[in-house]
Amino acid sequence: MTEEKQTPVSTMPENSEELPITTTKTVKKSKKLSLIPLIFVIYFEVAGGPYGEEPAVQSAGPLFAILGFLIFPFIWSVPEALITAELSTTFPGNGGFVTWAYTAFGPFWGSLMGTWKFSSGIINIASFPVLCISYMEKLFPIFTSGLPRYLAILVSTLLLSVLNYTGLAIVGYVAVVLGIVSLAPFIIMSLIAIPKIQPHRWISLGQKGVKKDWNLFFNSLFWNLNFWDNVSTLVGEVDNPKKTFPKALFSSVILTCFGYIIPLMAVTGAVSVDQREWETGFMANAAEMISGKWLKFWIEIGAILSAIGLFEAQLSSSAFQLLGMAELAFLPKFFALRSKWFNTPWVGILLSTAISLGMSYMNFTDIISSANFLYSLGMFLELASFLWLRRKYPLIKRPYKVPMKMPGLMIMCLIPSVFLVFIMAIATKIVFLISGLMTVGGIGWYFFMKLCKSNKWLKFYDHVEEPIVG
Repeated sequence: MTEEKQTPVSTMPENSEELPITTTKTVKKSKKLSLIPLIFVIYFEVAGGPYGEEPAVQSAGPLFAILGFLIFPFIWSVPEALITAELSTTFPGNGGFVTWAYTAFGPFWGSLMGTWKFSSGIINIASFPVLCISYMEKLFPIFTSGLPRYLAILVSTLLLSVLNYTGLAIVGYVAVVLGIVSLAPFIIMSLIAIPKIQPHRWISLGQKGVKKDWNLFFNSLFWNLNFWDNVSTLVGEVDNPKKTFPKALFSSVILTCFGYIIPLMAVTGAVSVDQREWETGFMANAAEMISGKWLKFWIEIGAILSAIGLFEAQLSSSAFQLLGMAELAFLPKFFALRSKWFNTPWVGILLSTAISLGMSYMNFTDIISSANFLYSLGMFLELASFLWLRRKYPLIKRPYKVPMKMPGLMIMCLIPSVFLVFIMAIATKIVFLISGLMTVGGIGWYFFMKLCKSNKWLKFYDHVEEPIVG
């Protein structure tokens, strides 16, 4: 391993009611993420702008789309952000949700959590070049289909992976610039649209003759307002995470919610078109109707920049998740290798990129649905881990603590759980097949890693038998 090699160190705190702490000693220090870059990294983990919310209108009409983006954040985004804030500050390290499940239920569930979350993450990564090309084809029709489209996805994925390799701090500052540039045209469009808004359009239940597609509607909501906990795998790369993390999460929730609902209400109120035109990319067409081609062009460029930000944020989380799992001895040591020049987890970046490329050529709806299904499995385990850790270790120091007692926490977790069941129930056969194969593969991988450890076929970090708490 290079000089950036990390060595887990186990120490016993004086307070006997706490668990052993595992920290990571790093020879070479990389620049940490500060508050503002972290806010935009989280923003791109989840949203990246109103790009991609159009199918909610196409599938259910303006009223349901508006209600969805008004209500869903309170029953899903806020609880998930609260849980992430508490557990990330209690367990600082790049293991993130893997550490939470491991500490709550043991190594098997920690490993399976890693499989579900990593799988959903790389499927999610695969969707962003597709989304990017969907907007590019409006500027350059050559990318609509065939070899040019496949090459565009390949080249864009590889170039963006190289950018990710240059360092998380660079990714953070790039995210700030991308966020501002990609959000600006929507702010302008919403202001210009105000005189043209007709409020009665907001209460439309949908166009007659257009059948509602609830599968697409709920998966679109879920995909656009999901993945708040992905940033937990970056905790070890954040400056003063116990204070910075909660502030960044709550700021990102506000930014994300307003970033969706304001343009949605502006366009649905100001523009009257065939509901079937509300496919991915329609916001650019709406901008032309409201203000002109110049704003349409800006939004199309912004969509490409947003897809870049989404890709970079998600790839960072997936790569650092593998690094964190290696430090927890779920994966061999070489998964924790860092770049000699940029201190980034190059093995995780390479592997995540390769797998996501293979997924990039799936149907876009299947990509979203598969990511949502696998993420739902992980979220069930995450919610259970959160509740069990509150009961199992009530005296552990929690720098940020959700201000509720157990009954309130159970209700907070029950509501999103009902939605998770619904998301999984409406999945298609191909989604069940993909998710089932990945779950079976994850179980097999766990026992294969145990076999490798017992026979010393691969090198692992020293395993701390007691669950790890920071």
